[in-house]
Amino acid sequence: MTVLGAVFLPYLPPERLRSVVKAADESGLEELWLWEDCFRESGVAAAAAALAWSENLRVGVGLLPVPLRNVAVAAMEIATLERMFPGRARIGVGHGVQDWMGQVGARVESPVTLLREYVLALRALLAGERVTTEGRYVKLRDVALDWPPPQAPEILAGAIGPRSLHAVGEVADSAIITAGYPPSALAEAKEQVDAGSTAAGREPVPVVAYLHAATGPDAETRMEKERVQWRYDTIADRSVVGDAKAVAEAVTALAGAGADIVVLQPTPDDPDPEAFVRFVARDVRPLVS
Repeated sequence: MTVLGAVFLPYLPPERLRSVVKAADESGLEELWLWEDCFRESGVAAAAAALAWSENLRVGVGLLPVPLRNVAVAAMEIATLERMFPGRARIGVGHGVQDWMGQVGARVESPVTLLREYVLALRALLAGERVTTEGRYVKLRDVALDWPPPQAPEILAGAIGPRSLHAVGEVADSAIITAGYPPSALAEAKEQVDAGSTAAGREPVPVVAYLHAATGPDAETRMEKERVQWRYDTIADRSVVGDAKAVAEAVTALAGAGADIVVLQPTPDDPDPEAFVRFVARDVRPLVS
């Protein structure tokens, strides 16, 4: 069955998170996803708070920019979340927006190489291994976590572009695909991820796909702003606007294209983020098989 989630956008102030988390948890939303966009909000700090404020909600971070975070620090943070909230934190990693990485002096020549090295080292650390590696970017000497999680959590990774998607399929446990992919393009992206998995001798990995979504009387106007913001030539098939039935049909289309988890991404100017997560959980979820 397709898993359904929603995004708390970092365009909202951090102090707004608690009420959205409460609404999501109480309404039975399966997953609430957070972003670590420069220079808005920390993904890890927000995830820890969201997990503490909820009982059943799974909290995803999609994604942590690997040039900003030493892999040992990321491993410590993920391990801490996993030990405190077993099975409820889902942390994704990725290249980060290259312009932002350049702003902070963290941009690398080969983001694909960094991501591959990073995920392999992160997996070993979270598995409780003592790691020594001398990669192009990831360099560890006799590093091991004192408090590894009893069971290593999955490592999700997001990417855009064929080489990056192939690398995600090679090394990650799940792939994160950004919003704006029509079903046909998502199917192509999944093929690239699957090709990476096949090349590495692995089974295909699950896919998390974001979907632009808006509901309510001004939904079309707000989604047109999204089209302009993301510089899409058209918003058709890249988003969904309408009632629960329309949203559920769009979710089903992405599931048919290969998405195992669909995360609805509201517009930044959604007038009621708490109502949006309730809408996803109570109105859309029953219509999605």
